[in-house]
Amino acid sequence: MNCSPFDLRDYLFGELAEPQRRQVDLHVRGCSGCHEDLERLRTTSAALMSLGDEEVPQRIGFVSDKIFEPSPARRAWRAFWGSTARLGFASAAMLSLALAGFTFYRPVTAAPIGQQAVVDTRAVEARVSERVSAAVEKAVAESETRQVQKTAALLDAAEKRFELQRAADMERVKDAFAYIQKLNNVALRASYDMEPAR
Repeated sequence: MNCSPFDLRDYLFGELAEPQRRQVDLHVRGCSGCHEDLERLRTTSAALMSLGDEEVPQRIGFVSDKIFEPSPARRAWRAFWGSTARLGFASAAMLSLALAGFTFYRPVTAAPIGQQAVVDTRAVEARVSERVSAAVEKAVAESETRQVQKTAALLDAAEKRFELQRAADMERVKDAFAYIQKLNNVALRASYDMEPAR
């Protein structure tokens, strides 16, 4: 809130002429708002003057400078985690190693010495044959279902195209019929006009 006729900063820094300075001095003594503004300006000026002068840097650092570059280990870490292909390759390699380790180092349970495993090859072949035939039947049924659905969709599309073509043909026939009827009416009217009055 500055109601002084002159700028208080000019008064504080001594940039006003003597008559203007006296006028501001009288005004500040009588106006509490301007007196508070002047005191705030003096406090701010004193705080700024208490700061030491700093040298202007001779060179400005750029992001491309070596100082701002991350360490090689950090760059490698970021490159590894930032690359989807490398991460996928590392995951696949770890999975392969785990599978290989599990395959070669899992404990094998031995059958008791007195018992030997007897494998009924006929039963195994029969079960495999049943599973294969069930899988083939299922695949054939799914294929036939897909074929029926595809055929139905094609028939529906052909039916719609036929209906659209039929509607367009009917519209053309109506237009042609209306045109012929107009020509007939014109010819009929002309023949009435040409008949001699009776």
